Amino acid sequence: MELVLENHKLQDLPGLDCGACGFKTCTQFLGFLNDNPDELKRCVHLNGNSHKNVRPVPCSDCAAGNMGEKMQWKDNLQRDFDFILDCFENEPGPRETMLPYNPALVKELGVKKGDILIGRPMGMSCGCPITHCGIVTDSDPRNGVINWCVTGPLRPRAEGFIDIGYYVAQGYEGLIRESKSPVKLGMRYWFLPRRCMLQWRHSGLVNAITRRKDGALKVRIEGLFIG
Repeated sequence: MELVLENHKLQDLPGLDCGACGFKTCTQFLGFLNDNPDELKRCVHLNGNSHKNVRPVPCSDCAAGNMGEKMQWKDNLQRDFDFILDCFENEPGPRETMLPYNPALVKELGVKKGDILIGRPMGMSCGCPITHCGIVTDSDPRNGVINWCVTGPLRPRAEGFIDIGYYVAQGYEGLIRESKSPVKLGMRYWFLPRRCMLQWRHSGLVNAITRRKDGALKVRIEGLFIG
């Protein structure tokens, strides 16, 4: 049975799965809208609060795995990118490695697996203007390094959080299912995290690649910046 919101269907939502509305996917957001139709304003890609050049991608195209082609390999600011970085299956969001500006906080705050954090990646490493929220997957109190899955703001708002403050984004791990050209080890690329709330391209050096049985590339990307 097809989900319907008043006169709208799933295909009417942008299909970016950016998480800005507080939900993991557009499909989950639509389920919420069935009981709360006035909350459509949460989607910045439909209510005019996002950049004027945003081009929504139908959910059916996103699910079909051809999001890059439908976006013509252009980000929200009409800049070229090379591939889309997807999340791993059964994980709440993208894997990110962070180093707080004050690494001693990891030990002082007792940051551990399962904790909910917020913080903002600042400086040359990333410079993202959006506060990131996420769930810790592991931490290293000796070196101050945290690995976490970045999510939307819904859970921190509901359950509370630890504020890690400013941090340096050291690396991403994820899957490449679609790319404009072959991805090679040791090369720097422009890429688009599928769930980026801004839908801005990022740049990074691919320093690890493993090809999975399903054909997707498992990669680690370091040396990050936006723009």
